[in-house]
Amino acid sequence: MVGLLALVFAGLAALLHVYIFVLESIRWTQPGTWKTFGVADQGTADATRPMAYNQGFYNLFLAIGAAIGIVLWIVNGFDDVAGRTLLVFSLGSMLAAALVLVTSGRRYLRPAAIQGTLPLIGLVLTLLA
Repeated sequence: MVGLLALVFAGLAALLHVYIFVLESIRWTQPGTWKTFGVADQGTADATRPMAYNQGFYNLFLAIGAAIGIVLWIVNGFDDVAGRTLLVFSLGSMLAAALVLVTSGRRYLRPAAIQGTLPLIGLVLTLLA
């Protein structure tokens, strides 16, 4: 049961990071997106687009790592070392990124909580499974 819950939360964390990829790498210059990230205006969104594009791909790669870990764990069973290791690395990296975001200032507590809660739960459950 714990293993199944770990997979669910890992999957949700991966989906969230795919969504962040879409926002940062595809939709960054759309007003609804840059306002969500606290960007002041269209000019600033345009100027920061390369940084956001790159950052979005980091999120996508972490999501892909978690997805591969999930597949390996399902296909090879919950004793699969490679799947578990990939999940621990991917979820741990997502959580670490959220913790780094907290160091940017108090206004980033909410985004860090959104970014880090699912990976935290998934990581703990993966370690317990």
